[in-house]
Amino acid sequence: MQIRLKSILAIIIGTIIMGFGINQFNIPNSLAEGGITGISIIIKLLVPSLDQGLVYLALNVPLFIIGWRVLGRTAFIYTIVGTLSLSAALSIFDIILHPAVMQDRLLASLYAGVTVGTGLGIIFRYGGTTGGVDIIARWFQLKFGVSIGRTLFLSDILVIGSSLVYLSVESAMYTLVAVFIAARVIDFLQDGAYAAKALTIISEHATDVAQELLNLGRGVTLLSGRGAYSGSDKEVVYCVVARNEVARYKNIVQEIDPHAFVVVNDVHEVLGEGFTLDENKKPLHN
Repeated sequence: MQIRLKSILAIIIGTIIMGFGINQFNIPNSLAEGGITGISIIIKLLVPSLDQGLVYLALNVPLFIIGWRVLGRTAFIYTIVGTLSLSAALSIFDIILHPAVMQDRLLASLYAGVTVGTGLGIIFRYGGTTGGVDIIARWFQLKFGVSIGRTLFLSDILVIGSSLVYLSVESAMYTLVAVFIAARVIDFLQDGAYAAKALTIISEHATDVAQELLNLGRGVTLLSGRGAYSGSDKEVVYCVVARNEVARYKNIVQEIDPHAFVVVNDVHEVLGEGFTLDENKKPLHN
């Protein structure tokens, strides 16, 4: 896979957002994090005079060996970029930010989760990681298809549980809120950019339904099926549409065949014409 400047810039932007969130919301409100980032935060809380960016970088060096073995050349380079830029962001924001403790710690945990999750989501979407457990999470996704957000959330529970040695139970509970929100934001940014709905339509007027949907500008596939009870052959209409188009398409199907059997499924990612490509097979977004 070719190294892209666009991906490197996106990873750097993601680390800036993440570094800002950690220094603005996590540290001043005694909110930990998971993985290596969480360990570096705990060390920072224990020894405020230490440079968190350097601590974070030092903790990641041994994991680079694993990253080189489980990630490809491009992903490994992106990981180096992400780790170094996050280390720099943590150090810089530690100097220039002077955040105050928020009165509403629940709100602080929500903002912490959103900013850290947004930063990580951008980094992951462009093929990078920030080192540490992120390397393991990305390997789990590539090897076993396990959600990155889920892997990080489970690892976060382990690290946060061990942080009870220093943090209060209340801080740990607010931290869990933050990491849960971050995990959801990560998964949304990973899968939700082209999220859509899939319509599976079984109708006696499948051809008419398909033609009407085609007239609306969406691709339609006719599948062959057979009723298990009746034994009769049927055509099944399959169509993927944008989420805001579902109601319109269902109404059209009902107008053609009020007895049609319609199933609507979530589609977490769509690649291809009408979503990421135009009618000339050109990317819709540069």
